[in-house]
Order: sequence, then C-alpha cells, then structure tokens
Amino acid sequence: MTKTDDIIERLASDLKPVPRNALWRRFALGIAPALAFSLLLMLIILGPRVDISDVLMLPVFWIKSAYNALIAAAAFAAVFRLSRPDGSEGRFFGLLALIFAAMTAVAAIQLLMAPSESYRLLILGSSALHCPPLIAGFAIPVYAGTVWALRRAAPVDLRLTGFVAGIAAGAAGAWVYSWFCTENGMPFVLIWYTLGILLIGAVGAVTGPRLLRW
Repeated sequence: MTKTDDIIERLASDLKPVPRNALWRRFALGIAPALAFSLLLMLIILGPRVDISDVLMLPVFWIKSAYNALIAAAAFAAVFRLSRPDGSEGRFFGLLALIFAAMTAVAAIQLLMAPSESYRLLILGSSALHCPPLIAGFAIPVYAGTVWALRRAAPVDLRLTGFVAGIAAGAAGAWVYSWFCTENGMPFVLIWYTLGILLIGAVGAVTGPRLLRW
C-alpha cells in the first residue's frame, strides 16, 4: 500500500453517516426561530395594525400576504436545492416571474377599477419611503438564520445562492411587515414590497461569496 492509499484509508475510516433529513432539520433550526424573532420584533417595535380584526376580512390583505409568502416559499425551496454541490435553482426564476406577473395583473385591475384621483394613494400610499427599509430590517434575522444553515451545506454557486437566500429572507421580512402595514394598494405592494425584497437579494448576492465559502 502506498503512502497516499494509507492517507485515504485513514481519512475514510473517520467518516460517519449523516443522519437522514439532517439538512432539512438544519434549515428548520436556522429559519423558523429567525422568523419567529422577526415577528416578535415587529410586535415590539410596531405592533400589528390597529384594524387587524377588520382587515382580515378584506381580500387585499390576503393577496398582499400571499404575494410575500409565495415568493418566500419558492425561494427557500430553491435555496435548499442550491445548498448541495449538484443542486440548481430549478424553476425558481420562472415561478418568481409568474408570481410577479399575477401581482402585476391584480395591481392593474385595482387601478382600472379605481378613480384616477386615488392613483397616488394606491401607488405611493403614506409609507413608501420607510416600507423597503423596514422590510429589510425584519428580513436580516431570517437571512442570518439561512446563512447559518447554509454554512453546514455545500453550495457551489455562492453568489446565486446568496441572492436567492436574500430573496427568501426579504419575502419573509415582507410577510412579517405586512401584519403592520396599513397600505391596501396592490400597486404599492408590487412596487415597494418588491423593492424591499430585492434589497435583501442584493445584500445576499454581495455577501454570499464571503459568508457561504466552504
């Protein structure tokens, strides 16, 4: 036996089988507590919207919530696939385009049905300037939890993985923020929520190559 064979045999002898579903559990441990922490932050800092019991009866609230939840679900599924050396984003960008197109159609219908004097309110609302930063703030804990989970995985395309992880965290942060946000304009959600989500996506693309290196 050569020296190289001896080294390989010694390295292989220390290998231990990875428990089944270990990566799923790692993601759950990283993301679920982080999302709960973001919800707690929202409740402490902002609190739920004062008319929450009434707004739960409105379709626009659930459309806003679904927009963010669907993006988050699609992105987290893509991050899980990207976490493996042979993984890819799959159909993530196609799903993202479909969700965005559906929301664009809803926003356009709302504008067409509304009087022109309400366009400014539907598009800018009263919180356009602080909506994206607040979404980003609530997304940061979720991004940190996702990065923690990915540190024990083996993604290959670190920039893409970071970007998709940022989109997932940004959408989760937007979903958290939606429980406080009083805006009911779908054009507002389409523009300013999407901007907040993309902001964390950009953070992920920039920091991914450094934070996810293995």
